Amino acid sequence: MASHIVGYPRMGPKRELKFALESFWDGKSSPEDLEKVATDLRASIWKQMSEAGIKYIPSNTFSYYDQVLDTTAMLGAVPERYSWTGGEIGFSTYFSMARGNASVPAMEMTKWFDTNYHFIVPELAPNTKFSYASHKAVSEYKEAKALGIDTVPVLVGPVSYLLLSKPAKGVDKSFSLLSLLDSILPVYKEVVTELKAAGASWIQFDEPTLVMDLDAHQLAAFSSAYAELESAFSGLNVLIETYFADIPAESYKTLTSLSGVMAYGFDLVRGTKTLDLVKSEGFPSGKYLFAGVVDGRNIWADDLVASLSSLRSLEAIVGKDKLVVSTSCSLMHTAVDLVNETKLDNEIKSWLAFAAQKVVEVNALAKALAGQKDEAYFVANAAAQASRRSSPRVTNEEVQKAAAALKGSDHRRATNVSVRLDAQQKKLNLPVLPTTTIGSFPQTMDLRRVRREYKAKKISEEEYVSAIKEEIRKVVKIQEELDIDVLVHGEPERNDMVEYFGEQLSGFAFTANGWVQSYGSRCVKPPIIYGDVSRPNPMTVFWSKMAQSMTSRPMKGMLTGPVTILNWSFVRNDQPRFETCYQIALAIKKEVEDLEAGGIQVIQIDEAALREGLPLRKSEHAFYLNWAVHSFRITNCGVQDTTQIHTHMCYSNFNDIIHSIIDMDADVITIENSRSDEKLLSVFREGVKYGAGIGPGVYDIHSPRIPSTEEIADRVNKMLAVLDTNILWVNPDCGLKTRKYTEVKPALTNMVDAAKLIRTQLASAK
Repeated sequence: MASHIVGYPRMGPKRELKFALESFWDGKSSPEDLEKVATDLRASIWKQMSEAGIKYIPSNTFSYYDQVLDTTAMLGAVPERYSWTGGEIGFSTYFSMARGNASVPAMEMTKWFDTNYHFIVPELAPNTKFSYASHKAVSEYKEAKALGIDTVPVLVGPVSYLLLSKPAKGVDKSFSLLSLLDSILPVYKEVVTELKAAGASWIQFDEPTLVMDLDAHQLAAFSSAYAELESAFSGLNVLIETYFADIPAESYKTLTSLSGVMAYGFDLVRGTKTLDLVKSEGFPSGKYLFAGVVDGRNIWADDLVASLSSLRSLEAIVGKDKLVVSTSCSLMHTAVDLVNETKLDNEIKSWLAFAAQKVVEVNALAKALAGQKDEAYFVANAAAQASRRSSPRVTNEEVQKAAAALKGSDHRRATNVSVRLDAQQKKLNLPVLPTTTIGSFPQTMDLRRVRREYKAKKISEEEYVSAIKEEIRKVVKIQEELDIDVLVHGEPERNDMVEYFGEQLSGFAFTANGWVQSYGSRCVKPPIIYGDVSRPNPMTVFWSKMAQSMTSRPMKGMLTGPVTILNWSFVRNDQPRFETCYQIALAIKKEVEDLEAGGIQVIQIDEAALREGLPLRKSEHAFYLNWAVHSFRITNCGVQDTTQIHTHMCYSNFNDIIHSIIDMDADVITIENSRSDEKLLSVFREGVKYGAGIGPGVYDIHSPRIPSTEEIADRVNKMLAVLDTNILWVNPDCGLKTRKYTEVKPALTNMVDAAKLIRTQLASAK
C-alpha cells in the first residue's frame, strides 16, 4: 500500500527561509546565499519523507513566495510595468511582482481559498504573451533525483490558474480568463515534456477550484485542457489533486472522465461527503484514488482507527493496489515538527501531530492497510484520543451555559448607526476625512529583544513595563507630530495579534516553534484552542489607558475579534466551530466593556479573517455568515452610543459579502483596498448604500514603496466619487508592523497631507 504527501512546509523548522529572505531583501546577503538555504531545506524535506517510507514525495512545492506566483513566472505572465525583457525570470522581477519596488506597486495579494495563506493574483489580458520563463519545476525534480530521491513534481493546474487570476487593469471585467487556456497550454506541454525527459514518472496537477461551484463552461474547460495535454502525458502517470472541501457531483464526473489522467486526490477531512459520492457514483476501473484522510490543515493527531475504517471502505471500491494514503491537502498549513516543542505539557502534546508527525501517520496507515500494522503505535494513538475526550481541562460548564444562553437574541446595539455617529462626533469632534492607522507600528529589533528577554525572565516586569511605556510614548509622539486624528498605541507588547490574546484566555495552548507561513517571509504562530474559552482577567486595558493618558486625542483600544481569533488558530475539532466562536465572543465582550469603563472612546475589534472563513460552496455561506456576524455583534452590543466601534478587514474579496459587513453594525470599518486596484469601490458604484464610517485603504503596507501625496489624494477622490464625505476615513490598508520607520514616516506624512489637501479643496468648493 502506497503513501503520498500533497505538499510540505517551506520555511524550515527554525524559519530558516524567512530569515534568509529578509536578509536578501535588506541587501545583507547574495542570491547565492538565499539559494543555498533553499537547497538545504529542500534536501532535508525530501530525505525526511523518504526515510519515513513515503512513496510519492512532492517536489516543486517549495517556493520563495507562493506557488501561484511561481506559475506566473513559469508562464512568463509578467505585467508590463515590471519591464521584464524575456529570458529566465530572476529574483529581481519575481520579488518586484510580489512586493513592488521603488517605482512600481506590487501585484494584488489575496487569501488562498479559505486559509490564512496568501497568493499573488495573476493579472491577465487578451494580449498577454506567455512563454516558458521559469524552469523551477524541472530543476527541483533533478535536484531531488541527484540525491537519489524520485519525486512527483507538482504544478498548479492550468484551469485553476486561470480561475484564480483577474483581468489586468484596463481590461473589461467581462473578459473571459478561460479564453487564454489555449495560450498557456503550450507552456504546460513544454514543462511536462522536460519533466518526462528528466525521468519523472508521475506529475501532480493541483486543481483545487474543482471543489467550488463551477458552471458548465468552467467544467468544460477542464475537459478540453486535459484532452489537449493528453499527448504530452504519454508515458506518464498524472494525478489531479483537489482539496479544502467536498467535490460536487458534476465536478466529480468531469474529473473522473478527464483524458490521460491516472489518479485523483480528494480531501476526505473537510470533504466529509466525498466518500459517499465515491460509493454512489462509482470509481473508474484501473485508476488510483489518493485518499486524503490525514488532516493537512490542523494539528490534532489523526484518529487512526477511524481513518483506517474509511480507507478499508474505499479499498473495497477501488481495489487494494489502487488506493494511496495521503494528506487532505499540503502540510504547509500546519506547524513543522512537534519535536521542537518545549512549551507544551505532555498531555496536550500527546494529542497533537505537526507536519513531521503527519508524514509518519500517513505511512503507518498505509502499512496497516498492507497488513503490517504497528500495534504499539496504534495503541498509543488510541490512548491519546481517549485522554483528550475525557480530560477535565477541556470542559468548563460555566462557559458552556453562558454560550447556550446566547440563543434567542441577535445582540444588536440599541440605536441606529447614524444616531450613534452623531453622538460620537459631538464627543470626538473629528475633522472631515479623519486620519488613523490600523493598529501596529514597526516592530524594531530592540522591541523584539525586550519582549524576548522578558519572556526568558532576563529582565523584570518593572523593566519590561518601562520599556514598553517608552515605545508607546514614542509612537504617540510620532502620530501627534504627523497630525493623525485618531491614534493607536502601536501594539509594542504584542508579537502577534492572535497569540497575544490567546495567551490571556483559558482553553488555549501555545507552541515555541509552531510557525506557519502566511505569505512571503511572514510567519504566524497560531494558538491551539483545546478547550472551552473564557477571559480570567483584563487583557489590554492597562496599556490602552496608559496610551490614552499620553495624549488629548482619541486613542483606539485594539482588540482582535472572535472570528479572526478562531480562523487564525488551530481550532478544536470535537465541537462545531461556531460554538467555540461564541465562547470567544463572550470573552472579548468583557474586554470591550472594561475598555469603555476605563475611558477608551474608540475601540477597534479587528475581523481581518472574517471573509477568509467563508465556505467555498455558496450553499454553506448563509449559515457561516450568520454566526460569524452574530459573534462580532455580541462583542459590542452593550456599549454606549458615544463609544465608537471600529473593525478592520484585509486581503480578501469583500464584494460578495458586503451586506453581511453592513450587518456587523460597526460604526467604522477600515478595509483593504489599494492593492486590489480599488475593487472594493465597485460595489458602491453599483448602488450599495453604506451609512457607517468607512476607510478603504489608501496605500499598500505590504510593499516598501512610499506613495506620493498626489497618488493618495487621487485615491481619496475616487472614494469620494462613490462615498459620502461625512463617512469617509483615510488610513493605510493594514497594520505597519512589517515596515520600517524610514518607510512608515514618509508614507503617513503623505497620507495626512493628502487628507488635508482634499479638506481644503472641499472647503473652498462650498
